[in-house]
Amino acid sequence: MKILISEDDVISRTFMKRHLEQFGPCHIAVDGIETLDAFLSAQQSGEPFYLICLDLMMPKLDGHSVLRAIRDYEIQKELFAERRSKIIMTTALNDAETVAKCYASGCDGFVWKPIDLKVLHELFVKLEII
Repeated sequence: MKILISEDDVISRTFMKRHLEQFGPCHIAVDGIETLDAFLSAQQSGEPFYLICLDLMMPKLDGHSVLRAIRDYEIQKELFAERRSKIIMTTALNDAETVAKCYASGCDGFVWKPIDLKVLHELFVKLEII
């Protein structure tokens, strides 16, 4: 399973990479533009990311905008649900409006910071990632 970790905070990024690399190769993006570039490059190479962990608050382009851009691309390319990347939002924001907005834009799940590995694992099971 190819994974993209989109996180601007070095501590969170390192923590996630250490945990997620047991599931597959992890690639890192530190802002929204890098995330979109990595996503598009993976799509064009024929080796798309199965899982994207996407920070909501990032420099250059916020996570919500990245989420919308990825889902718009997948719709445009007529990628059905089973071929779309699973996208889990990671954020310190824990309010109903933020959650609803991201689910409406197509995220598959939420994990709040600081990340609880048990909660992340349960989400992976629920989403049939593992």
